[in-house]
Amino acid sequence: MATVDLTHESFINTINDNDIVLVDFWATWCGPCRQFAPVYESMSESHPDVVFAKVNTEDQQQLAAQFQIRSIPTLMVFREQIIVFSQPGALPPAGLQSVIEKVAALDMDDVRRQIAEHSGKEEGSA
Repeated sequence: MATVDLTHESFINTINDNDIVLVDFWATWCGPCRQFAPVYESMSESHPDVVFAKVNTEDQQQLAAQFQIRSIPTLMVFREQIIVFSQPGALPPAGLQSVIEKVAALDMDDVRRQIAEHSGKEEGSA
């Protein structure tokens, strides 16, 4: 599967309509982004069950600001509409493969429970 370019308009539907979505925040002038692009594209072909999306931070400044992107490339991974991974920097193929495997193996009921517990603690400590 090829990568998908996301815009502010298509972002929410892409996240909501797919179980696992990787999002590469990048820019055309960014050298590390250009180095990471072939790795990302290649990995998308070996994982047809995962959506590999790209956000051009120059064209989609609102999205970049919404997710507080300060460094590019930044890889963000959503699983069942929850951000489960976010890290700046280009990953080597083995690193990207490891992230995909770990995200796929997550117990999302446990993740949601942990989020609920964390949210409750924050509300109680106010």
